Amino acid sequence: MRRLVYYVATTLDGFIAGPDGADPTGPNGFWPLQEDYIQHLVAEYPETLPVQARQALSVTAEGTRFDTVLEGRRSYEIGLAAGINDAFPHLRHLVFSRTLTEVPASAVELVADNAVAAVRELKQQDGKDIWLLGGAELAGSLYAEIDTLILKVGPLTIGDGIPLFSRKASFDPRTWTLEDQTVLKSGAVFLTYGRGVTS
Repeated sequence: MRRLVYYVATTLDGFIAGPDGADPTGPNGFWPLQEDYIQHLVAEYPETLPVQARQALSVTAEGTRFDTVLEGRRSYEIGLAAGINDAFPHLRHLVFSRTLTEVPASAVELVADNAVAAVRELKQQDGKDIWLLGGAELAGSLYAEIDTLILKVGPLTIGDGIPLFSRKASFDPRTWTLEDQTVLKSGAVFLTYGRGVTS
């Protein structure tokens, strides 16, 4: 069965974006994009690079981990504000929103129904794993469905911002098993955790 993988960049203090929710790697962003970090993404996670980065870096690799990406409305609208209707045309791309009635990219699937039910259906389908891009609201609503965490931990703190999971996540303590780790010279750490048992 396919796994739902929350693959996301986080600060040391657990934030995926600043208080304004803007792209931390975008113009005026705070995320340090060091050369070894970018090269690790290209080598290990090429399918998670947005189309403009793939073009700039001449990345054509299909990738081996994901064939589907899920994101919430706010995350999707960051791309729209930058003039990108579909940041991941090389993946099946689903946007979850109860307020959007349409999206400008015909290949992007808009899902207004129950996110948990939609993910459970996706898990039953053939294919590679499912990448949960974010944001925190969607991750919070899908907390119980996440099978794997891949955290790209940056060597920085910001003090306040948008956390890994919104407050919509139920209090449900879980332990996770560390399955892999990569430490880069620039200080970023990639941590992969498999779902453990409920505490």
